[in-house]
Amino acid sequence: MKANIPEVENKRIVIIGGGFAGLTLARKLVKSNYQIVLLDKHNYHMFQPLFYQVATAGIEPSAISFPYRKVFQSKNNIHIRKTEVLKVEPENNRVLTKIGEVNYDYLVVAVGATTNYFGNEDIQLRSYPMKSVAEALTLRNSILQNFENILISDNAAEQEAMMNFVVVGGGPTGVETAGALAEMKRFVLPKDYPEIDFNRMNIYLVEAAPRLLGGMSEASSKRSYQYLMKLGVKVWLNAAVKAYDNDVVELSNGASIPAKTMVWAAGVRGNTLEGLNPEIIGRGNRIVVDSFNAVKGYSNIFAIGDVALMQNEKFPNGYPQVAQVAIQQAANLVTNFKNMEQDKTLNPFHYRDLGSMATVGRNLAVVDLPFVKFYGWFAWLVWMFIHLKSILGVRNKMVTFVNWFWNYITYDQSLRLIIKAKARPVKG
Repeated sequence: MKANIPEVENKRIVIIGGGFAGLTLARKLVKSNYQIVLLDKHNYHMFQPLFYQVATAGIEPSAISFPYRKVFQSKNNIHIRKTEVLKVEPENNRVLTKIGEVNYDYLVVAVGATTNYFGNEDIQLRSYPMKSVAEALTLRNSILQNFENILISDNAAEQEAMMNFVVVGGGPTGVETAGALAEMKRFVLPKDYPEIDFNRMNIYLVEAAPRLLGGMSEASSKRSYQYLMKLGVKVWLNAAVKAYDNDVVELSNGASIPAKTMVWAAGVRGNTLEGLNPEIIGRGNRIVVDSFNAVKGYSNIFAIGDVALMQNEKFPNGYPQVAQVAIQQAANLVTNFKNMEQDKTLNPFHYRDLGSMATVGRNLAVVDLPFVKFYGWFAWLVWMFIHLKSILGVRNKMVTFVNWFWNYITYDQSLRLIIKAKARPVKG
């Protein structure tokens, strides 16, 4: 197979990855004098902040996924190839992919981050991550299948394990997932499964640090803790997961929890890209870059978003791996590509913190803005508005809003479907 990308006189920018960073860069460069090539193993962009709502049957997967080719319809200056990158060859200015070689004048690595299991293979094999739409759907299937299995089980210990849900990680994903599960327990599941006593269902949120939402203010951390307790979530702080085997979660504080489902939201690490000098891989498997997002030791390779490690006095461990950093780095790099074209001085990247937020449940959210912090119902409305605004596509915004509105007025969800891929027959 061949990539079949036309050769032109214009310089070519190859972007690996179509997350917040890569897609923002491509959209802002598509009308430039550069030829743009976007490589991604999927043919769609995923809105990661709402994966947990797919996993808890709040919204449909298609509402937070948007095809790249729809984004770039009628744009002739971009070439999209669905493929997996195998290796970068900086000495030859080319990328090796499953569909062939792709040459570049400039390369932008925007491969994002993946789940960090901190070297624990048992946890990696048995827990449920949420770094893609497919993983969120797998978790949804597991949650719903548990209750189907409870109905046909006569083993008390087995039933207990299926009624316990452990969410590991007290960041926004963990807090939001635990809150969504608690609302399913209160409002949705008892109507679907009247034969089950949901007083036996337990939701645990386990965090190794002394507080939740470590990247937000102390006030927001305390408020989110109070909200979760109000919803009936059992929050365990200063507790790390030591092992997960035989459907039992072992914690560092000596406790053990029988649980068929453990959601792992405890950390991320940069995705690996073979071919770059291993010496430029820093903390969290991230690629070390300078203040212009140029990869250390390379003049025409850049890294942006979650995979980029830009260290300075204020952020010695690199900027937080959040969407706003990725979007702002992409926008700054666009300016610098245009400056390079005109032999102008490059602009160093400066992060503008626009704030952070997390929702715990119905009318319960926390919002930290640079100059004000607020909580509760108004914060929940702000959270919804910001997320709706950020989702790609008018149709997706409308579908998400309708789902949220319907859930709000009916205390119900209509997406509790167990959908699994059918295995293809293997010829003997």
